[in-house]
Amino acid sequence: MNVGSLLARHARYRGDHTALVVGDVRLSFRELNRYVNRLANALLASGLKKGDTFTTVLPNCLELMAAIWAAGKTGIVVVPASPLLQAGGLATLIDDSDSAMVIADAAFAGALDGLRGALPKLVDNGVVLVGEDAGRHGFTSFESFIAGASEDDPPDAGIVGDDVFNIMYSSGTTGMPKGIVHTHDCRAAFCTLFASAFRIVPESIVLHSGSIVFNGAWVDLMPWMFVGGTYILHEAFDAERVIATIEREKVTHTIMVPSQIIAVLSSPSYDPARLQSLQMLHSVGAPLLLEYKRRINDELPGRFYELYGLTEGFATILDKHDAVRKVGSVGCPPAFSEIKIFREDGSECEPREVGEICGRAPIMMAGYYKRPDLTAQTIRDGWLHSGDAGYLDEDGYLYLVDRIKDMIISGGINVYPKDIEELIIQHPAVQEVAVFGVANEHWGETPVAAVVRASGADVAAGELVAWTNQKVAAKYQRIRGVVFYDEFPRNVAGKTLKRKMRAEYEGG
Repeated sequence: MNVGSLLARHARYRGDHTALVVGDVRLSFRELNRYVNRLANALLASGLKKGDTFTTVLPNCLELMAAIWAAGKTGIVVVPASPLLQAGGLATLIDDSDSAMVIADAAFAGALDGLRGALPKLVDNGVVLVGEDAGRHGFTSFESFIAGASEDDPPDAGIVGDDVFNIMYSSGTTGMPKGIVHTHDCRAAFCTLFASAFRIVPESIVLHSGSIVFNGAWVDLMPWMFVGGTYILHEAFDAERVIATIEREKVTHTIMVPSQIIAVLSSPSYDPARLQSLQMLHSVGAPLLLEYKRRINDELPGRFYELYGLTEGFATILDKHDAVRKVGSVGCPPAFSEIKIFREDGSECEPREVGEICGRAPIMMAGYYKRPDLTAQTIRDGWLHSGDAGYLDEDGYLYLVDRIKDMIISGGINVYPKDIEELIIQHPAVQEVAVFGVANEHWGETPVAAVVRASGADVAAGELVAWTNQKVAAKYQRIRGVVFYDEFPRNVAGKTLKRKMRAEYEGG
C-alpha cells in the first residue's frame, strides 16, 4: 500500500500519456515522474528522512503537486497548509506539525522572515520559496533547491501501509485547527474506493479548480493517480474558465464545492451543451441546496454525484443513478464502510429518527497529531463521531439535518438552519443563503439569514424577512433579519464561515 509507487509505475507503463496540465504546462507521466524525483532527491539531500515533516504554503501549482508525490515516494510527511493563513496561524501550524522545512509561495517571504525567532526548528535553509524574488531575506529558491538533483527514482524508503503520508489540518470552521493524520493505507483506500464509486478509469480527464490543500480535493486527486488518467489543475477557480476547459479538453470528471457549482450555473457562459462531455459533476464540502440539485438533474441528467464526509475519515456517496430518486439524500456508504445514527445515550436510532451521524471506514485517520485525548473523544468504540445531525431512511440512505454545533435553540426548541435555507433559496432574488443563530434575551437564540442576491435582482431585507416568515413551517423558524453580502466569507475549502458572519452581525 505504498501510494508513492504509483507514479513510477505509470512512468514505466504509461509514460507518454498526458498526466498533468497546470496552466500552459503539460507533462506526461514520464516527465512528471522525473520532476517529482528531483524534488524527492533534493528533500533527502537536505537531510530530511522518512517520518520527518515539511509544510507547504502554496496555491494550486506544479510545485505543490510535486511536493505531494515526493512525500509519497520518500516517506517524508507533507503538511499542506492553506495559503490564506495569517502569520500567527502559520507559525502555530508549522510548530505543531514539527516541520523541519517550509516550501512556500514567495509572497510569504516577509511573514516567514518575521517568524525566524518563533520557529527554532527551521534554520535558514529550511525555507524554500516558489515564485519571483524567491531569494529574498536569504531564503532558498525552489529552482536552486532542486537544481542538480537526480531525476532517477529516490532510494526505496521501505514504506508500509501504516506509515504516515500526510497531516491535514482541519479548516477550523467549528474550532481550533487539529492535525489529522492519514497513512498510506488510508490514501490507498481513497484511490480504490473513489475510483470505483466515480467510475474514474485510465481514459478519464479530471478537472480540479478548487484548492488541493482541502482534503475533499483528494477525493479525485488519489483516484487520478491510481488509474493513470489525466488531471487538469486550475491555479484558482474561475467559473468561465471551468466551462471553457470542460468544453475544450472534453473533461469527464469534475468536483466542486457548492459555491463553485452555483457560480458555474449562474455564469453568463453557462450552457448545458458546453458540458456534455461530463460523466460526473460532483458536489463536496458542504450540502448543496435542493434547488440546485434539481436544476442539475434537469439540465445535465445522469451526471450529478454528492459526497458527505469528514477529513477524519468516513463518507457517503450519492450516486448519479440515485440522484433523482434520492434527491434529498447524500447517499450511502461505499464498500467496506458503515454509517449509523446514534442517540445521546449511545443507542442506535430508528429509521428517520434524527441523531448524530457516526461511521467507520478504511479511509479513517490514524488520529489527531499528538492529541490522543481528542482522538479518544472523536473515535469511540471504533466509531468516528461527526458532530453532524442526520437520519437514515428505510433503505439506509443518509439525510443531513445540520451540524449539531450550527443548530439554533430557540425557546428550548431545536431549529435547524438547513430547513430555513432550503426555503429561502426558492426566492427568485436569492442566489445563496446561510442561516445562523444570534443571541436573544427572550428566546435564547433567533435565526438570521445572510443572503447573496442573484445577479440583477433587487430585494429589500424587510421584504425577504416577511416573505420567509409567511412560508416557514413553524413560528420558531421565523428569521429575525436579513444581512446582504456580495460574497460570503469562506475558508480555503470553500466552506461558508457562519461563525464569522455571526460575529460580524452581533458586532453591528
